[in-house]
Amino acid sequence: MAGVYISWPFCSQKCTYCNFASGVFPKAAEAQYLARLQAEIRAQRWDWAPETVYLGGGTPGSMAAEVLAAILAEIPGRPWKEATLEAAPGAITAEQAHAWQGAGINRVSLGVQSFVEAELRRTGRKHTATSVEADVAALRSAGIEEINIDLIAGLPGQTRESWLESLEWLERLAPPHVSVYMLEIDEDSRLGNEILQSGLRFGAPDVPAEELIAELYETAVERLAKGGLARYEISNFARAGHESLHNLKYWRLEPYAGFGADAHGFDGRMRTQNVESMAEYLAAENPRLAATPARLDEERFFGGLRLMAGIELTAEDETRHGAAIARFVEEGLLARAGGNIRLTARGVLLSNDVFEAFLHD
Repeated sequence: MAGVYISWPFCSQKCTYCNFASGVFPKAAEAQYLARLQAEIRAQRWDWAPETVYLGGGTPGSMAAEVLAAILAEIPGRPWKEATLEAAPGAITAEQAHAWQGAGINRVSLGVQSFVEAELRRTGRKHTATSVEADVAALRSAGIEEINIDLIAGLPGQTRESWLESLEWLERLAPPHVSVYMLEIDEDSRLGNEILQSGLRFGAPDVPAEELIAELYETAVERLAKGGLARYEISNFARAGHESLHNLKYWRLEPYAGFGADAHGFDGRMRTQNVESMAEYLAAENPRLAATPARLDEERFFGGLRLMAGIELTAEDETRHGAAIARFVEEGLLARAGGNIRLTARGVLLSNDVFEAFLHD
C-alpha cells in the first residue's frame, strides 16, 4: 500500500542549519496555502487507499487544530496504520496533543536536535530540555506513544561532553524511535553556506571537525543500541516494531503521493516534484513539474543500502556491479552473506562513496 506526504512549509523561525524549502511567511498566506493544498489533494485520482500519512515541512505542528483536521479529511484510508506529524518542541499543550490524536495523528516527530541550551540558542531554537520532557508527557497523556526525537551531530560548539548530555536525556525520556543526523554542509542552509565561505556567523568556526562528528554519531549508535534502539537505517533507530512505516517506503521504493510546496511523489515507475517555493506553489495553475522516469536499478542500491538489512542481489547486479561489490567487501565497506549485501559500520560512514559506484552516467 502507498503513503501520502504533505508539505506545510510554515515556520516561526528559520533555523541556521535548515536546508529545506521552508520559512517564515505572513499569517495570511496560510489560508491561501490551505485552499491550494486542498485543491491539489482533491484533484488526486485515488486508485488506492494510503496506509501511511506524513506531514512535514516546515512545522506542521504549528497549524491550528481545525486546519489539520481539514487537511486530513481530504485523505482516504482512515484509520491509517501510521499518521506522523512533525512538531517543533517547546510548547505542546495537552489540549493540542489531544486535538492531534482526535484528527488521526498517532505518531509525532520532535525536531529537538540538542538538549543543550547553549547549542540550541546558536541555531535559533527556543526550547529547553525540560520543555521537551513536558512535550513528551503531553503526547503520552493524549495516547500518542509513537514519538520520534531528532538529534544533530555537528552543531556549533558541540563537544563529546555535551553530546553525552543529549544522549542521557534521550535515555531518560525513552522514546521508541530516534533519528540522528550528521550536520549537512551545503549552500542551502545559512550555517552550511557560512562554513563553505569560511565565514564567522552562526557559529561556523565552532562546528566540530568531521572526525569528531563521526565519533559523536558512532557514540550514539552504541548508546542507543544498549538502550534497545537498533539502527535500522543510516540515521534511524527504533525499538523492534516501532520503525517508521512511512519512511521505510522511501528506502524500499514503495509508492507515495506528495502534496504541497516542494513535495515529491513516486508511483513505482515515475517520480514527480512540485514547484519548490511557497510563492510558486500559490501562483502555479498546476504545481507539479514534469514527471521523470525513476532509475530503479540505481535507486535500489542507494535506497536499499541505507537499510541495515541491505539488499538482495540479482544476476544482473552480479554482472554489472560484481567488481565494485567485491572491492567494497575487501575494503570492509560492505558485508556479504550469500546474495545479500549490506553496509558495514565503517561503510555507513563512507556510504556516499559506496553509493556513487552504483550510479550510471
